[in-house]
Amino acid sequence: MIDPQAALIYIMVMVSAADNDMADSELRIIGDIVNHLPVFADYDNKRITKDLKDCAMMLGRDAGLEEALKNVKSAIPPKLRETAYAVACDVAAAGGEPSQEALRLLELLRHRLTLDRLVAAAIERGARARFTRV
Repeated sequence: MIDPQAALIYIMVMVSAADNDMADSELRIIGDIVNHLPVFADYDNKRITKDLKDCAMMLGRDAGLEEALKNVKSAIPPKLRETAYAVACDVAAAGGEPSQEALRLLELLRHRLTLDRLVAAAIERGARARFTRV
């Protein structure tokens, strides 16, 4: 069983790894999110490496994605579901145009977290706006 903060880390790793390439820009945004969002205020940053590795190991197993999605769903309380989707969208947007695999994972997350489609669209649009380049 993982805690809500580890679940948020897992979500970000899953999105970053969806296309089998964890880009430096995506890893940087994960670090930025952990260092700056209030949801991580009491998170021990020394745990991040362990949480990243634990998620990667889980994803490497047979049915690992399904197992990770189940763990995330059970660890994220209802009040953090929109936050979870927002960090996922930020990681997807940080790498530029999201891959089809990342978009599919976002869709899976939206359904697993039972987010309203309009709420999800607003979160997606906000991420796109934040990460648009000149």
